[in-house]
Amino acid sequence: METKTTLVLLGTGTPNAQSGRFGPALAVVSKGQPYIVDFGAGVVHRALEAGLNPATLKLAFLTHLHSDHTVGYPDLILTPWVLGRKEPLHIWGPPGISAMTSHILEAYKEDIRERSKGLQPSNETGWGVESNEIDAPGRIYLDDNVAIEAFPVVHGSWKAYGYKFEGSGRTIVVSSDTAPSDILIEKAKGCDILVHEVYSVAGFNRRTPDWQAYHSQVHTSTSQLAGIANAAKPGLLVLYHQLYWGTSDDELLAEIREHYDGEVVSGKDLDSY
Repeated sequence: METKTTLVLLGTGTPNAQSGRFGPALAVVSKGQPYIVDFGAGVVHRALEAGLNPATLKLAFLTHLHSDHTVGYPDLILTPWVLGRKEPLHIWGPPGISAMTSHILEAYKEDIRERSKGLQPSNETGWGVESNEIDAPGRIYLDDNVAIEAFPVVHGSWKAYGYKFEGSGRTIVVSSDTAPSDILIEKAKGCDILVHEVYSVAGFNRRTPDWQAYHSQVHTSTSQLAGIANAAKPGLLVLYHQLYWGTSDDELLAEIREHYDGEVVSGKDLDSY
């Protein structure tokens, strides 16, 4: 069994559908147990492709309620159950996750009834969900594998969280979707991996003024991320949720490297570190 805590990118996409990139989702895997962060489209299929047993997908952490990060929620609830998960899914997330959970379970109540009460040999517990709304930053989860801390980030008018994972001698920090944030720098200082969203400056300059106004307030440019990385000094900077707008991975990396000389990669689905 792999003992090192690892990061697996299950999906690196955005709201803009792109071939080869599923919806935003990742797994931090420690001592064989995956801890899912966000659940974009295709989360369970990507987990299977990454070598993770769907029946072990029982712990998940949501950064914020945007649709591209949550449309895979019914998949994460129901598919692992069909594939043998006996425990309820345990989910932590910002205010609103409990209401979303209730509505999803109501929407699929006939599916749940037929699978659990009909002829299928399904268990009666694995479809359940225990949702936990994060109302204050700090440590939200601890087991023998990892300690997980939630911290606030800047992404519009609602609450959004980044997460810091510590386990097996490694620290992995996940930014969420966010504008530049001093608290993120504080939490990421000296971490082994910082996985951070990003948009291309060159692509941004081709956007219309209304989209520029939006993205400049709630997301992070390559030049801004270079400044964050220079202050935090992670062992590895991993770009995800990349907004290219006509640029490439090489161009994104070139924009970062204009201002940052640390180790950096532009992540793709199923990459692991």
